[in-house]
Amino acid sequence: MPLVLWDIDHTLIDTRGVGRELSAAAFAEVTGQPMREQATIDGITEAVIFRETAKIHGLTTDRADFERFAQALTVQHVAHGAELRERGCALLGAAAGVRQTVVTGNVRPVAEIKLGVFGLDTHIEWEVGAYGEDADLRPALVDLALTRSFTAAGDAVLIGDTPADVEGGRENGVHVIAVASGRSSVAELRGAGAHHVLDDLRDIERLLTLIASRA
Repeated sequence: MPLVLWDIDHTLIDTRGVGRELSAAAFAEVTGQPMREQATIDGITEAVIFRETAKIHGLTTDRADFERFAQALTVQHVAHGAELRERGCALLGAAAGVRQTVVTGNVRPVAEIKLGVFGLDTHIEWEVGAYGEDADLRPALVDLALTRSFTAAGDAVLIGDTPADVEGGRENGVHVIAVASGRSSVAELRGAGAHHVLDDLRDIERLLTLIASRA
């Protein structure tokens, strides 16, 4: 089986609003301002979301500010893990038995907490993944994961729910299975160039077949 590069939010799990609430709390702690509005988040890394959200509030931030935010966000997820478990959910098909890591906009500690809460962390090869603190854009994250895992592009499959996920895979020559479990429609994901688009991941046998064949 190839290495599966999972996106997390709206692909493996849905926080159902908890994630935004925790981001708002961390933002207020670091900047001293309430988060009145959040920048677009679909397919975007945490570093970019923080920077652009700060701009909306008239703030200029640097890497040190983001690192403080990432730490505060991690603390929030640790403190509210039970609430995340209660209000959020794991999406069907997420626990398919394949070799797997994550390519996500989340910073690594938050990624580990999110999957751990729903019992999806057991088989993740965390060290070879790529995270929101590693690069701003998905293509760079996918490239980093391939490098860290010593995996050729043809031996990997990316599964995600946004056009940005599709772009990250396609620009690196990675086969992309998109799932319309987030805000992007089947048509949008097809238009972005996904090799396959699924409504959801309920049909595990089909998913495993697509992963294995990469055709």
